[in-house]
Amino acid sequence: MSTTTANSAAPAPATPAPKVETPFRRFVSEFAESKLALFGLAVITLIALIALFAPWLTPQNPYDLAQLDILDGRLEPGTRNGLDTFTYWLGTDDQGRDMLSGIMYGLRISLTVGGGSAIIACTIGATLGLLAAYAGGKTDTVIMRLVDLQLSFPSILAALMILAFLGKGVMNVVLALVIVEWAYYARTVRGTALVERGREYIEAAQCLALPTRRIIFRHLLPNCLPPLIVVATMQVARAIALEATLSFLGLGVPITEPSLGLLISNGYEYMLSGKYWISFYPGIALLVTIVSINLVGDQLRDVLNPRLKK
Repeated sequence: MSTTTANSAAPAPATPAPKVETPFRRFVSEFAESKLALFGLAVITLIALIALFAPWLTPQNPYDLAQLDILDGRLEPGTRNGLDTFTYWLGTDDQGRDMLSGIMYGLRISLTVGGGSAIIACTIGATLGLLAAYAGGKTDTVIMRLVDLQLSFPSILAALMILAFLGKGVMNVVLALVIVEWAYYARTVRGTALVERGREYIEAAQCLALPTRRIIFRHLLPNCLPPLIVVATMQVARAIALEATLSFLGLGVPITEPSLGLLISNGYEYMLSGKYWISFYPGIALLVTIVSINLVGDQLRDVLNPRLKK
């Protein structure tokens, strides 16, 4: 009697396919290594949401004269309003405006001016920087001499001179900040583009006789984005600080359109009389906003330029 042994082995379990790490996942993973950067990102996101929904979150429109009472001026934090309907958690200013509501509305102007000026300045500066690096010759010389001329003036002094000529107004402040900021983007992009211009993919695109515009914006620009993103993030914080300084000096936004710098300026003369909250709380809001953006920018710099990582 013969016994046949069937060596029927059980099928091996399927090996899971290795997870492909995309550049975006790698970027998110490296960015999340910094708890401070995540904290800064969370704070600035919260601040942006507060500014966006300020009309629905605030108990009072601080710039609607029908809702103000001069008798409520300079009330201490935690005081109930005259109608006993809500509490001035951060006190009031000399006009009876709720400071908490004023800060929320002020964030709208500060973020709009800072972000809007950075976007416009980045577009202009990046375009001129790419053009200077790719064209070279006289074009590069003219653009870079303009950049050197712009950077030779202190930003705050140049902005003060421009606003002294244009006058107050949100759009005028944005224009002044664009004029004093575009050169930073142009120099940064030109330095990166000069390195990329000698790469093989640019030479291949030129050999294929691709249009100059396509070579610059489809091939050269994407490889200049990492340093540009870092500079743009830092410049948003810088623009917010510049706008606050200009408004504090009385040359920024008008009194009918609040910003954090204007709120700080309104309470400056009351600091020595003990009414600290009129300037103190808007100053804290401005500090937290700028520090949060800088925390995000610092981590972006380390992630996008690994040579700077400790």
